Amino acid sequence: MTFQPASPHTAALNRALLDLLDFGDERDFDEATRGHVASLDDSCIRDAQGKKVFDMKDWDFIQGDAPDSVNPSLWRQAKLNVASGLFTIHPRIHQVRGHDVSNMTLIAGDTGWIVIDPLLSVETARASLDLANRHLGERPVVAVIYTHTHADHFGGVRGVVDEADVKAGRVPIIAPDQFMEYAISENVLAGNAMSRRARYQFGADLKPGIHSHVCCGLGKGLSKGRISLIPPTDLIMATGDKRVVDGVEIEFQMAAGSEAPAEFMFYFPQFRALCASEVTSHNMHNILTPRGAECRNALGWSKYIDETIDLYADRTDLLFACHHWPTWGQERVKGFLVRQRDLYRFIHDETLRLANHGYTIHEIPDMVELPPALAHDFSCRGYYGTLRHNIKAVYQFYLGWWDGNPATYHNLPPVESGKRLVRAMGGAAAVLAEGQRAMDEGDYRWAVELLNKLVFAEPDNKAGRELQARALEQLGYQSEGGTWRNIFLLGAQELRQGVDRSQEINTANPDVIFNMGVPLMLDFLGVKFNHSKVSRDFDVRLSFTDTGESYLLQAANGVLSNSRGRGGEAGLTLNLTERAFFMLLGKAADVPTLMGQGILAIEGDMSILGELFGAMDDFDPHFEIVAP
Repeated sequence: MTFQPASPHTAALNRALLDLLDFGDERDFDEATRGHVASLDDSCIRDAQGKKVFDMKDWDFIQGDAPDSVNPSLWRQAKLNVASGLFTIHPRIHQVRGHDVSNMTLIAGDTGWIVIDPLLSVETARASLDLANRHLGERPVVAVIYTHTHADHFGGVRGVVDEADVKAGRVPIIAPDQFMEYAISENVLAGNAMSRRARYQFGADLKPGIHSHVCCGLGKGLSKGRISLIPPTDLIMATGDKRVVDGVEIEFQMAAGSEAPAEFMFYFPQFRALCASEVTSHNMHNILTPRGAECRNALGWSKYIDETIDLYADRTDLLFACHHWPTWGQERVKGFLVRQRDLYRFIHDETLRLANHGYTIHEIPDMVELPPALAHDFSCRGYYGTLRHNIKAVYQFYLGWWDGNPATYHNLPPVESGKRLVRAMGGAAAVLAEGQRAMDEGDYRWAVELLNKLVFAEPDNKAGRELQARALEQLGYQSEGGTWRNIFLLGAQELRQGVDRSQEINTANPDVIFNMGVPLMLDFLGVKFNHSKVSRDFDVRLSFTDTGESYLLQAANGVLSNSRGRGGEAGLTLNLTERAFFMLLGKAADVPTLMGQGILAIEGDMSILGELFGAMDDFDPHFEIVAP
């Protein structure tokens, strides 16, 4: 793909930021490199087939001053995220950073390693543990801690522990209450749409370079290995709960509904060290992720950090987290926590203050700036979450998507709106002329908004697609947020080249499918059910021979409902084990195979089974976003 250079408007805007922030403050760089022990001999981590999973060299270009095509504040964050390898941050606490989007932390217990957050991929987690064992001495893994429910904090677990040891009770896996419910459900019912949008958020289809991907704020980028999951064996239920693991005492603080629906922080009194999980990090976080998820409670988030200050700040000399680099020193730790607390409180309160004056979700984001004490703190800058996006999230949390104006309550869909606007302006040539004028004046937001109408009205209009791509490119170059940059630049790339279908996205891998549970899987079948594909109403009974549970599926009134334990006649009954159920739905085995194994028996009208499976939609993981 041929990238356009940064325009003079973009270059000037980026240079202006150099006067706002103190780029001479090197303390973050000192802390990001402090305690470095070793790096991998080979920068490229590969899977068993030799395919690249993650390569630190991809970001070797991030050196020196920021080019005009990268916001200098984001460039600074990218340089900090470049540091990779094994770090000793306390005589008993070590981190592997820069091998994935997240960190893996290793606590030296009396006999082995307590692993905190085994990264996103099996391959990166295994390579990270091997690096620690080579340079710090071989130790067995004696426990794993999942800080919260996002995949980059548990997906590599099979790279550090054998499930047989977990099931035998030799290696506990500690997690917050409701971990499994949210780790699975958040990525299932809307999983296909969320995965597609995540590719924009993380720039997964962008090659690293000064005109494309530089980082995602939280870290370099996502690894592309195998995601796994082993269910936890020990759930933490309340703030104040304690555990002693391999001689190490741990005190827990619950933070459910902050950065994740199930999350905790924890404190090590022996080490005067606090793990902040992902409740605090060296950037503004997302109150609502661009990929989509439940909207988070900004006020509750702020109050959790306030509680952390009361519980731990005066006895903490080291704060570390699951992204970025640690913070040392009691005074520095407390100041960091105070500003993180006030950041989320300000976004919450200022949004609602203006909303209560009648301003809307469309107006407030352009009315608010952070107070100087927060705006000048690099750890409050919007490298991952952004101020404008988070303001909209707070508005949505309380008031929903509608701005209250009747004119916006029943809008035309994008294609129809685009056709009418293009016609009203006098045709495609007139729209292109206005788009070019906006480009020439550096009015890129208007250029993108206008040209998007043309692309949706005339998807094959190459001039319109190219001009919109150029406008998106400049917005990407200007963006301080890594996610914003990725979103704009991947949009530009897809306008020019179309959707990259070479990488298959699979949120329904075996570890996810087999840990979903029957109720959630049945609800997911309801999401996939296309009533227009069925010719009749029908009932299916699922009778689980291993658990004694029974469910009745009823296809009627355009829905596939499910009821546990409901009696009544059914046109088709499947007598099966839960394993057979998940193998069937996960396409790991067909009906004859399962029947041959004696774990599936069918009674009644077999044609109903064809009707049921024939009604299931397959979701395209590469659906269009920037064009209809």
